[in-house]
Parts: sequence; structure tokens; C-alpha cells
Amino acid sequence: MTRTTFNRLREVKDSLPHGSSAVIAAELGITADDVRDFFRGTANGESGYHLEPGPDGGIVVLADTRILEVALRLAWETKNGL
Repeated sequence: MTRTTFNRLREVKDSLPHGSSAVIAAELGITADDVRDFFRGTANGESGYHLEPGPDGGIVVLADTRILEVALRLAWETKNGL
């Protein structure tokens, strides 16, 4: 399990280039709506996404970090011009 804050997830989302939801979805075999829901904080229970009250928008507990991992990689590639 991974813990982060909701605001940190928003920072990751905001660092992604336009159209990244579709890219992440295609890579993981899920829908772009699933990716958007993940960053919106409305991911379904199947993803293991749990939001608790706390600082920085709340604490997010992730059982499945695949969306976050792909998003971080895309953000890094964009920042580094790859």
C-alpha cells in the first residue's frame, strides 16, 4: 500500500501533458474515465483507492499504484523532453 495526499495527486495530474488520460488508459487496459476518476478522488473500490480526512486535501491510500506510476513516468518524460 502507498500513502500520499490528495493535493500531491493533483500536482501529478497538473504536470501531465494534454491527452495523458487516454495514454495511461491504453497502457493499462482501462478506460480514460477510470484515470480521470483516480485523479478526481472518485476511483471505485476495485482500485483500492481510499481517501481519509487529513492535511493537504486528505490522505489517499492506494492498494494499486499502476495509474500513479505511469503518470509519474509520463510527467518525468515530459519534463525531460523524452
